[in-house]
Amino acid sequence: MTTLAPSLRATLTQLPDYVPGRRASEPHIARLASNESHYGPLPSVREVVLAASEQLNRYPDNSAGDLRRRIATQFGVNADEIAVGTGSIGVLQQILAAMCDAGDEVVFAWRSFEAYPTLTALAGASAIRVPLGADEGHVLPAMAAAVTDRTRVVLICSPNNPTGTRVPTEDLERFLDAVPARVLVVVDEAYTEFADFGTDSISLFRSHPNVALLRTFSKAYGLAGLRVGYAIAHSELAAGLRRAALPFGVSALAQRAAIASLDAEEEIEARVAAVVAERRRIIDRLRGAGWSITESQANFVWLRLDDSHRERIVAAFDAQDVIVRGYAGDGVRITLADPATNDRVLAVLATPTAFGL
Repeated sequence: MTTLAPSLRATLTQLPDYVPGRRASEPHIARLASNESHYGPLPSVREVVLAASEQLNRYPDNSAGDLRRRIATQFGVNADEIAVGTGSIGVLQQILAAMCDAGDEVVFAWRSFEAYPTLTALAGASAIRVPLGADEGHVLPAMAAAVTDRTRVVLICSPNNPTGTRVPTEDLERFLDAVPARVLVVVDEAYTEFADFGTDSISLFRSHPNVALLRTFSKAYGLAGLRVGYAIAHSELAAGLRRAALPFGVSALAQRAAIASLDAEEEIEARVAAVVAERRRIIDRLRGAGWSITESQANFVWLRLDDSHRERIVAAFDAQDVIVRGYAGDGVRITLADPATNDRVLAVLATPTAFGL
């Protein structure tokens, strides 16, 4: 007698597991594989979270009304143009669930955020990957050429994870002129607070009905453990994203902490300035030592490497109790931390010739 058992969707069995940055509990180990903030919560944010914890027996506001209104005030948009979710990755899943049917296509650069192909497949769509250029940035003309009648969404990660490159406003303008208005263009700005020069994405959103912006409180605001992000989208799409969200997915603690973080603007700006200053120091030192390195606009630096050199460099960091993120076939991403920890990175990368480069 044959015994039948439930089976997973074929799509799911073919998906690779999402690979997070490696973790380590020992305090002497530098955790630079995940793009977390090196700083703990601001005191004012911690107080709000502690106060909100008194109501853990209550469901959060499913509409996240207070948070949506606060975000809207921050950017001069309407609250009905805001949708929140469990980090920007959660909101992106809402976007793809709201936009894609089986057989649709999602276009994005590669390499970019590694959740893109997974979330695309879970939505039943096909991932169309367009290689990055020699400068590690998006090749927007090639991405526009990749759009077909089946394309529903284009994802543009700016600054790009893991290469750190930024897409200028004028390039996005030309891209939007070349893409059919029926295609949703999502500008994923998880790292935008760290950029030296800005993409005027709010202006692009206001002037193009097919533009949505994706942001998070996990990076510059240091709330990665609370899982809260948001989209700025035109009202009909934003309403659809709210319908596609997991009910009560964003906790009351996360909502209150996000509001408090927006209210602590000067403190957040000081923290971002410290990261940007360290980024400048590290990039200049590495270039001075002979490394070829992109002008990162995020809270990390990127080394393009083949697999043999990538493995040697990751092993060298491991030997010094520094955990970095290696990407098979592409290179190594190193998250920025405090000056002392960043000096440990510089010590490992003292010279490219030590690794046969």
